Amino acid sequence: MDKLIKANLYRSESISISGKLVERYNKCLVKLGFKETKLKKFTIDGIGWSPEIAEEKEESFYLNNGEANTHAIIITPKQKGLPVYNPFHSFDKELMKVVFKKHEKTINDITRDSAICIDFDQKIDVFYEPLDVLRYKDIVIKFHLIDNLNKAKEAQLKLIDSFNYENNFIDEEIHKQLLISAKKYGDLRERNLTLEEINVTTDSFYTKAFGGVFLLRDLAIPILIFEEEETYKEAIKDTTYDVLMYHISHTEMIEKLVSYNVLELEIEEETTKNRYHRIQKFMFSSYLKETRHPIKEILQDGILFKSYLNKVDIATRKKVMSLERFLEKQKVSKNLNPKEIIEEEIYIALHKPHSSLKPNHQDLIWSLLVNIVPKDVLFMYWYDKEQFYQLFTTLEDSTQDWVIETILNGFEG
Repeated sequence: MDKLIKANLYRSESISISGKLVERYNKCLVKLGFKETKLKKFTIDGIGWSPEIAEEKEESFYLNNGEANTHAIIITPKQKGLPVYNPFHSFDKELMKVVFKKHEKTINDITRDSAICIDFDQKIDVFYEPLDVLRYKDIVIKFHLIDNLNKAKEAQLKLIDSFNYENNFIDEEIHKQLLISAKKYGDLRERNLTLEEINVTTDSFYTKAFGGVFLLRDLAIPILIFEEEETYKEAIKDTTYDVLMYHISHTEMIEKLVSYNVLELEIEEETTKNRYHRIQKFMFSSYLKETRHPIKEILQDGILFKSYLNKVDIATRKKVMSLERFLEKQKVSKNLNPKEIIEEEIYIALHKPHSSLKPNHQDLIWSLLVNIVPKDVLFMYWYDKEQFYQLFTTLEDSTQDWVIETILNGFEG
């Protein structure tokens, strides 16, 4: 990962936590029912998740109490707007945006000397069966302060009321209790420590529960797409709900999503875009073995690309150039079926979210597409960073260089 770190492409927006903040973070972990971390320094993202603690605990989603109960920790107002690097749900970042939009001023006040534990309560204690994800709709965002600071404020105000009552100002015991409270918590009288619950309704989303499930809700019939085959096989036995179900490998799902205006495909238009050339080059790189030139140079130099294209076997050549072959043949015969000539992975990868979809739904569909066919390295980095990081470590050294340059160029437009 050193190359990605140097290029600021590996969790570059994380916040470093040390000193007193570690103590507060541990108090949050305990309040949420988890064990403290032994680390003295670590980084966190927008939701308070730490890759170092995940490694220490050997549990990627250590902030979950089971798959149905997810949490967040706010330790500093600097978490506002940060990426969520390993989301359990596709809407996790949006939930944090809602939290800061409604309570930013209060969060700034509280985190001066405290921390906030967040419970995303969807009124489901435990998932039992895959189709339980259909029940995941209304979320109540609940807030809890470490050291029960809000209750300490209530107690402090009651002491002040007692102090001001009749002749209690001469009561040494009340003096003593007020001093103890002030030394421990400071003056809480003017502190805003109230965080009202927030209600959020989800629509279509992705969850990593049950091995990964995409739920497309806003359709004539909801569609569930499972990443794990065993989960899919279990789900199709359940006839309780009127839903369509697919495993992510089912190619017939693509046509169904097109018919539901979830996906669209404009083949000739896509050939002019950088996305197609990224997909084509990355696919070609997987066939290049023992080359005399660095793979990065082969993918970037047109002459070298053609040279090595003519060195691979004819079957590979047809796969890599299948779209160009289809367009040439289409000039002669307009009735050609593109799926019969275009390599399946390229054909699927060229689909895109339907233009009628809302922006958050388009993001969800891009995430689905890069999971079906993980061939566009830029969109993988944008829409599924954890999968991208795993893939990156498997790539040949020069291919890694090409991937990094491709992503950096993608940020520049």
